[in-house]
Amino acid sequence: MAMPRLEARAIRLGLTAVDKHDAIEQAGGVLVEIGAVEEAYVAAMHERESSINTYIGEGVAIPHGTEQGRVHVKRTALSFLQFPEGVDWGEQRATVAVGIASQSNEHVAVLSALAQILTDPARAEALRSATSPGQVLALLGYDTDQDS
Repeated sequence: MAMPRLEARAIRLGLTAVDKHDAIEQAGGVLVEIGAVEEAYVAAMHERESSINTYIGEGVAIPHGTEQGRVHVKRTALSFLQFPEGVDWGEQRATVAVGIASQSNEHVAVLSALAQILTDPARAEALRSATSPGQVLALLGYDTDQDS
């Protein structure tokens, strides 16, 4: 299963968020901005978070919408937001939020790739401290020659 597309313009580094609600709003906002979802999908992301914490470990959260929210997805896409100061995410602190918009189960490939990165503390730290979209794309296994 191929990884959903992550465009360089959907990667935002050095951000701040007052709380996870704000971080989810920003992650969803990027998905809206790049034309992957309708505005209503952001509400579905908040709904998902209220039913299940999307923090997956090593400073990474993966906010995404509910099954019902998929009707607001125009195309499968990701957003990558880095919060160097961290954001309280339930009992944990997230420094990266990967917003996921998928029309079916394409997000499984994202989870698989992130799981592999998170099992390698050095790669996880590199992702948390990345300083360029190209570095993020390379760490996540994207072909950076095909710039988005």
